[in-house]
Amino acid sequence: MGLWIAATLCAFFVKGLCGFANTLVFTGILSFANANVSISPVELLVVYPSNFIVAWSERKSVQWNYCGPLALLVLAGNIPGVLLLKNADSQAIKLLFGVVITVLGIEMLLREQQREQRQQSRLVLAVIGVLSGLLCGLYGVGALLAAYVSRVTSDSRAFKGTICVVFIVESTFRLAAYTWLGIITAQVVRQALLPYPVMLVGLFLGMKSSQRLDETLARRLVTVALILFGVALMIENLPF
Repeated sequence: MGLWIAATLCAFFVKGLCGFANTLVFTGILSFANANVSISPVELLVVYPSNFIVAWSERKSVQWNYCGPLALLVLAGNIPGVLLLKNADSQAIKLLFGVVITVLGIEMLLREQQREQRQQSRLVLAVIGVLSGLLCGLYGVGALLAAYVSRVTSDSRAFKGTICVVFIVESTFRLAAYTWLGIITAQVVRQALLPYPVMLVGLFLGMKSSQRLDETLARRLVTVALILFGVALMIENLPF
C-alpha cells in the first residue's frame, strides 16, 4: 500500500502542475509490481474528481471550440481501446505508441522555439483524437491528446483547462465501459478510495507550484514528460 500512496502523491503533484501526465507517473511506478489491467481502473477512479477540480480552476481559460470535437474523437478511439485492455496482448501496441509519442514530443520541443501559433489541420485533429482515445482506453494515458492540445492552446492555463474538460468526458465513458465489462469491481472501488486524501494533497501542491513557475518552463516540462514516457514505453516493450 505504501507504493500506491507514493505513486498517488507523485502522480497528482504532476497533474496539478501540468494538467496531465499523472497516469505516466502512476502507472510507471506501479507497473513494476502490478498488471496494467489492475492499475488502470484504480487510477481512473482516483483521477476522475481531479479533472473537475483542475477544469473548474482554469474554467476562464478553457478553449471550448476544441473540447467538443476532441471529446468525440477520443470516445471513438476509446471503444477498441477498452476492449483491447480486457482481451488483447498489447506489447506491440505499446511499442508503436512509444515511437509515436517520442516523435511528437520532439516535434513539440522544436515547435516551442517558433513561438507562433498556427492553424492546425483537421486531419491531424482526427488522427490524434482517435489514437488518443485508443491509448486512453488501453492505459488511461492522454499523452497524444496532450500533444495536440499543447499545439492549439494559447498558454499553460488554457492547456490545463481544455485538456481536463476532454478528460472529464473521456473518463466518464471509461467508467461506464469498465464497469460494464467487469474491469471495475467492488474491490477496485474500495482500493481506489484509500488514496483520495493523498490525491487531494498532491493536486493542491502541484496547482500551487504551477502558479510560481514560468509558463514556458511549464510547457517544456510537459514536452519532456512526453518524450520520457515514449522512450520508456519503447524500452519496456522491445522484443529482446
